[in-house]
Amino acid sequence: MATVQNSTSTPTQALLDSMNGTKNKTSSVDEAQDRFMTLLITQMKNQDPLNPMDNAQVTSQMAQLSTVTGINKLNNTLDSLISSVQTGQSYQASSMIGHNVLVSGNDISTTGKGGYFGVDLPSGADKLSITIKDAAGTPIRTVVLGAQNAGTLPLSWDGLADDGSVAKTGRYQFEVNATTAGKSIDATGLSYSQVLSISNSTSGIKLNLSNLATVSTSDVKEIF
Repeated sequence: MATVQNSTSTPTQALLDSMNGTKNKTSSVDEAQDRFMTLLITQMKNQDPLNPMDNAQVTSQMAQLSTVTGINKLNNTLDSLISSVQTGQSYQASSMIGHNVLVSGNDISTTGKGGYFGVDLPSGADKLSITIKDAAGTPIRTVVLGAQNAGTLPLSWDGLADDGSVAKTGRYQFEVNATTAGKSIDATGLSYSQVLSISNSTSGIKLNLSNLATVSTSDVKEIF
């Protein structure tokens, strides 16, 4: 009859730590302190007995350790603060999902009833005109507006061409022409899009729009 032999073995501490999720890593601050103390003790052990380190040298090195430790702790605190701020910004930005916004762009869509867009004027204009063009770049509608004040100007298109016909369903481009005293001034076209989702990136919070554009919250000129 075969004999079954029971054998027992004691698991190593490393195995227990691995199973229990014990972390042996120390913080960068603790590592800096350990390195400093090791170097200081080694230096004191190997110093010249006839010319030992004076108190001023030890105090100076301790002050350097205090400075480095303080900077490391400050960096850790700032990292934690930045992470908290970004989390708060994400929650705030999430409230924009489902809302429509005006952001820099020159596209406008219509399903037969026109659409919304806008213009950002850095200064007042005596005359403002909008030219809507089809995919081939052919103008189909020109709207001339009177004097306008500086700021964000929300506009709408009724979806009609200059001849009164209904423009085909699709995406169009518009061109802005603003003048003051006969001289052109810079004016930025604004596209109207819906916020579908938000995402975190290394450059901050981003809004993902229905026109497939991705913009920062600071790029939003107006929210609807």
